[in-house]
Amino acid sequence: MLTPDSVGTLRVQLAQLLDQERESLELLRRHAAALRSSVQRIHPRPATSVSVVGTDGGNNRVNYDPLSVDLVRIVDSSKNEYHLEAVTPNLSLKELDARQFDDTGAPRTALGQLMQFMGVKSLSQICQVFSSNDSQPRSASWSGEYRGLHEWAVLFQFVRCKDFGTDTIIVRDGPFREKMFRPGYFGRYRDGLNEGLERQLKEKRRRLYLVGILKRSKLFQKYRLALALEGTFHTRYPCFVRIPTEMMLEAFKYSEWIENSQSAEGFVAGELYAAKFGAQPYDPVWLVDVFAPQASDAPRIMSYLLNDALDGFPIPCYPASLQRAHDAAALVDFDMDILERLINQTLRRTLGNKGEIIDKLAIQESDPSAARYG
Repeated sequence: MLTPDSVGTLRVQLAQLLDQERESLELLRRHAAALRSSVQRIHPRPATSVSVVGTDGGNNRVNYDPLSVDLVRIVDSSKNEYHLEAVTPNLSLKELDARQFDDTGAPRTALGQLMQFMGVKSLSQICQVFSSNDSQPRSASWSGEYRGLHEWAVLFQFVRCKDFGTDTIIVRDGPFREKMFRPGYFGRYRDGLNEGLERQLKEKRRRLYLVGILKRSKLFQKYRLALALEGTFHTRYPCFVRIPTEMMLEAFKYSEWIENSQSAEGFVAGELYAAKFGAQPYDPVWLVDVFAPQASDAPRIMSYLLNDALDGFPIPCYPASLQRAHDAAALVDFDMDILERLINQTLRRTLGNKGEIIDKLAIQESDPSAARYG
């Protein structure tokens, strides 16, 4: 519990921090005020919407898991599963690479197809979290980045290979910006994605639109504060506006995440917008990343997103396709019971006559220290 002295200390430090941030906030406010004249109204336009997401690794936790198994699973908003894989922290790069190709060297996963397009045989060539030397320690976040690679790969395959019955907007959970790729490879990914869009239009007469939604960002809280203070989105209709580079530079930590978007070495493939899909002045504002080659179609894309968001549930004024995809991707309750049972059965078989110890440990409290919060 905080003591009165601790509260006094925090009050002084917070006041100092606010003074240090005041100049940045004032500059953001000036940008937000200038944006009021550029805000455009959004009118709903019907279109097919689909979203492809990965199962959140933070939710793939079982009560007893000595192997620290993590699942890499990619699904879409229609509950179609595109990839399912179990990994553990000590899985070697050699094994991860081998999983992407069959014995003949042909790709067996969407990530394998992306690697083939890139002309590489190892994940270490395209992703900075992997080292070609397996003896070197790997970042603890590698499984999350590995899952992210599969998400990007499934989207790539989705655009380049899938047949669509109608024009479709594909909603990504996150921005069209990615720093985990080694320099040059995200630019090649962006070009390959654009080739797929052009081929869909030329050969199959289908227009596909790509957009990403940023729903969680501490940096965006400062945006929202500046936009609210200046009443940029205080309208009684849905609206959007493009975020200027100068405003992004005030908030984002990495300038390379913003600059050189057309460079082959860059990490950026989108044009950033702020959008409100509700009709009330204080409805939530989201950051929307439109795939850069389609930036001229931003008004049309926002209209499709609005139509998708009208049925948003349980989050109002938020694309329903993205919410459905997350519901389909979630592994909870019975799914996690099945996973835990599979892990325990595998351990018992491996341990032979010592396997019964697994049953004894599984019924123990996984974190006895948690009782202090009871």
